[in-house]
Amino acid sequence: MRVLGLTGSIGMGKSTTARLFSEAGVPVYDADATVHKIYEGEAAPVIEAAFPGTTVDGKVDREKLSARVVHDAAAMTRLEQIVHPMLHAYRQAFLDRAERWGADVAVVDVPLLFETGGEKHVDAVVVVTTTPAIQRERILARDNMTDDKLTTILARQLPDAEKRSRADFVVDTSHGIDHVRGRIREILAEAAKMPRRRP
Repeated sequence: MRVLGLTGSIGMGKSTTARLFSEAGVPVYDADATVHKIYEGEAAPVIEAAFPGTTVDGKVDREKLSARVVHDAAAMTRLEQIVHPMLHAYRQAFLDRAERWGADVAVVDVPLLFETGGEKHVDAVVVVTTTPAIQRERILARDNMTDDKLTTILARQLPDAEKRSRADFVVDTSHGIDHVRGRIREILAEAAKMPRRRP
């Protein structure tokens, strides 16, 4: 089985691309969905102990937690030390299941793949991109999004040009869904023939 790491900066169309991989019959691990799950489960008491007042009714309040860590690099590192081992365990369980099901290719959708060194644990990297104008338009259309918040988020992410330069495959979502579907078919055909890179 080949494992593709799917990544891309905010507003590039990564979630749509992940859904289209899934529609093509590929098992997809969603790191963001797993974060939601552990924030409502095993991570909540540990995060509350580290950052008192950031949970409500036993679940992490993402707004409160974000306000606590977003401008504090040390706090962000502490949060990652709590969350990343839990996410790793879920991702490994997903890959074990996909292998048992006989999948040729599995996708791990990880927004901060390069930023967390995740590219070392996949066989190839797929980067989703679009034009800066489309990216900005998509992001600012989201609820509770402001220019300041956007600047902070983008500062934590590698620039799009660098991600593309490190990618094995690039998916440009500027040209509509049919274009993305075609690109996914090409990627799956190529990925199945690639040598395994992960340890």
